[in-house]
Amino acid sequence: MKPKYDEATTAFFKRLENEWEPQPRFLLTGHGIKEILSKYETREKAEMENSLILHCGARKVSRDELKDVLTPKPTMSWRPVPHYEVAEFVTHVAKRRGYEIVSEEYGLNPSGMKMFGVLKFASEGNPEYTRALGIRNSHDKSFALGLVVGEKIICCDNLAFGGEVVIHRKHTSRIEIEELIPGAFDRLGEQYVRLEQRIGGMKLEAVSIDQARVITVMAAEIKAIPSCDIIPILEEFKEPRHEEFSEPTKWSLYNSFTETAKKYSPSRADFCYRRLAGLFDMK
Repeated sequence: MKPKYDEATTAFFKRLENEWEPQPRFLLTGHGIKEILSKYETREKAEMENSLILHCGARKVSRDELKDVLTPKPTMSWRPVPHYEVAEFVTHVAKRRGYEIVSEEYGLNPSGMKMFGVLKFASEGNPEYTRALGIRNSHDKSFALGLVVGEKIICCDNLAFGGEVVIHRKHTSRIEIEELIPGAFDRLGEQYVRLEQRIGGMKLEAVSIDQARVITVMAAEIKAIPSCDIIPILEEFKEPRHEEFSEPTKWSLYNSFTETAKKYSPSRADFCYRRLAGLFDMK
């Protein structure tokens, strides 16, 4: 049975249905999915978009550009949800829950099958960090649609992510997603509190350089970081570029990781943050 919504939410879904007119920019070829240019795009625009290419071919996109990504046909047991619909509905629910979104960032892997997003919210009076929300969705069954609570560190724009709220193990119809995402938001509040309490504890936990070496090597062993980043992370910990992390604490060490993770592709950064959340007991 389709759930009942207030007039504002009903109007939002109607607008979403009217807007959902995919304009393909990807072509399925014998060598995989290739990006193609619309006949309406200029050479300058193509060059500008190419400048957003990240490591491993991943690229940043706007929320509106997510409409261009082709969604695989559903099967009897699996119904992929378009990336654009996920982003639209999550931002809609966030706004209705009172979150003021100040910025949105989205990234796609080369095939467009995996989408990663980060919503950054307005400050609520904390001078050190503001809340953020991570979004992940896949069209290739590699992971479930999920939300993950986070904090944006004001002084450096680093991100810290905690526990994930998985929306569903198998992608289902949009109607079911419409029911599940608000339910996920109901659980986010306690996740934010848990993450902020853990950050407070990490600030009080001193870490020696020897302990930092052990933790950094452990991070490489669990593939949170490539081994080539061990030295840069330790150097950042010993001589942080931000005064706020001058004290040798576990929180400072964590930010040494996230400072380095800024260069990662969206998919690599997502994997790094999730592994770090376990390593630093932030789930």
